[in-house]
Amino acid sequence: MKIIVTDREGGERELEATDGWRVMEIIRDAGLPISAECGGACACATCHVYVDPSWFARLEPRGEEENDMLDLAFEVQDNSRLSCQITMTPELDGLKVTLAPE
Repeated sequence: MKIIVTDREGGERELEATDGWRVMEIIRDAGLPISAECGGACACATCHVYVDPSWFARLEPRGEEENDMLDLAFEVQDNSRLSCQITMTPELDGLKVTLAPE
């Protein structure tokens, strides 16, 4: 499986993804600049990403905690998600996300 991540400068990287891992973990472990300060506990918004519109409807809906944390994020858009709240599955193979501004 893979995910395709666009960094803040517009560069695109294809990353190997593991079933059951959070998208935040995959991005962080690849060395891309994502803070993920809370380590995936949905207690900050430092793993904010924009999900490609063609993929957004395939994700589980945002929970109340995620919505609360996104209220604290910068430049939130309709396709904003916290990458710690997206768990990779075979159905998400090829998922495209863009790192949001810090």
